[in-house]
Amino acid sequence: MDFTELTLRIIATFLFLLFLTRIMGRKELRQLTFFNFVSGIAIGSIAASLVVNQNLDIWAGIYALSAWAILTIIMGLIDIKSKTARTVIQGQPVILIKQGKIMEDEMRKARLDIDALNGLLRKKNIFSITDVQYAIFETDGTLSVMKKEEKQTLTKGDRNIQVVKTEPFPIATEIITDGKINKKNLSKLNLDENWLEKQLKQASVNDISDIFFAEIQKDGTLYIDLRDDGIS
Repeated sequence: MDFTELTLRIIATFLFLLFLTRIMGRKELRQLTFFNFVSGIAIGSIAASLVVNQNLDIWAGIYALSAWAILTIIMGLIDIKSKTARTVIQGQPVILIKQGKIMEDEMRKARLDIDALNGLLRKKNIFSITDVQYAIFETDGTLSVMKKEEKQTLTKGDRNIQVVKTEPFPIATEIITDGKINKKNLSKLNLDENWLEKQLKQASVNDISDIFFAEIQKDGTLYIDLRDDGIS
C-alpha cells in the first residue's frame, strides 16, 4: 500500500466516521452502556482495518461500517420503544446501598467489592458510607447517591447556623472488611482489638465473621453493616 492510498483511506474513514457519529446520536458519547461499549469497539476495529488492511476493499469497509451503524440505530430505537428490550440490552440499575445498609448480594451481582464502592463514593465527595441513604449503580457504570437527610448540603436558609464539633478522627476509617479486621487501620487510630471487641459486644455482635463492613466514624462511633441486613 503506497502513501497515496493510505492517505485516501485515512481521509475517507475519518469523514465517514464523523458522518456516522452524527447520525447515531449523542448517546454513544454521553452514556457508555454495555451495548454502546461493544458498538464503539466494533466500529473502531472496522475503521482501523479499513485504514491499514490493504486486503480490505475500501467500499467493503464502508459497507461494514454502515451496516454496523444501522444496526446500532435500530437497536437504539428498539431500546426506546420497549422496556423489556432495554433491560436485555442495557441491564438494570443495581441498588448497592438501601436505607443505609450495604446490599452484599447486589454488590456481587455488580462485580464490585467494598473498596470499589468506597472509591465510587469518594468521587461523589462522600467519605463515609454512613452518610448514604441510597446508592444505585447505573447501567453506564456511574453511581447515583442520595445522602441521608441530616447529611445533605445546607440550603441558603441554613447558612446562618453555626455548628462546632470536636471530632477525634480526621476521616471515617475502615476497620472490618468481609469479616476480617484491618489491624493496620486500628493501629493508625491508636486502637486495639480489645476495644473493638467491646464495641461489637455493645452492638450485640458476637462473631466478626457476621460483619460485612465496619468503619469508625470521625466522632469515634462504630458503623457496622452485617451480612444479613434483613431488608426486603
